[in-house]
Amino acid sequence: MDVSGFLLITPPILFSLTIHEFAHAWTANRLGDPTAKELGRLTLNPLAHIDILGLLMLYLVHLGWAKPVPVNPYNFKNPRKDMMWVAAAGPISNIILAFILGLFIRSLSNSGISFDSYSFSGILIYMLVFGFIINLVLAFFNLLPIPPLDGSKILRGFLPARYEIYMIYFERFGPFLILFIFLMGQFLQLSFLWSWLRPIVRFFSLLFAGTDLAQAL
Repeated sequence: MDVSGFLLITPPILFSLTIHEFAHAWTANRLGDPTAKELGRLTLNPLAHIDILGLLMLYLVHLGWAKPVPVNPYNFKNPRKDMMWVAAAGPISNIILAFILGLFIRSLSNSGISFDSYSFSGILIYMLVFGFIINLVLAFFNLLPIPPLDGSKILRGFLPARYEIYMIYFERFGPFLILFIFLMGQFLQLSFLWSWLRPIVRFFSLLFAGTDLAQAL
């Protein structure tokens, strides 16, 4: 990808990551934990949420991260259930954002605007499509029940308390499992994650945008 390509995908990436982390902070604050707010994370300023190394890794190897939102579960009335909602807020916000972007894409497509990479409309559509895809990827990748992803915290909210010790033990190995899956995909030249995410992106792009946007990648 050339410099212009990086410039075009950067705003959707920053905005999507920011919305995701802001949703975590907002939900935690609403449920009684002001930790993120007091640390300046209840903001839509990307600088408060972006991890430079994580952003670079996202560009270079397509596996990155933002700064985790600090949460103190002892401030919640029901720590296990409230932590589940805080975790779910991030992926839900990305799905909502994908829905909004999908409506814009559908509207532009119905208006007869064609893709032309050298025109303003073409650049706009490119950024909308990329933003749509990155939001769905962020949402459903984070829903994997592997620590430290949001899905693992959602799973903990549903599991009986007696299984808590097993989840704590699993947290030690979760990041290594994600890295292993990614490296195996690189070694075998197979994208395990994309092979799982592609049908999801296709389904929601047909539902929200009225066209299969998964083929855009």
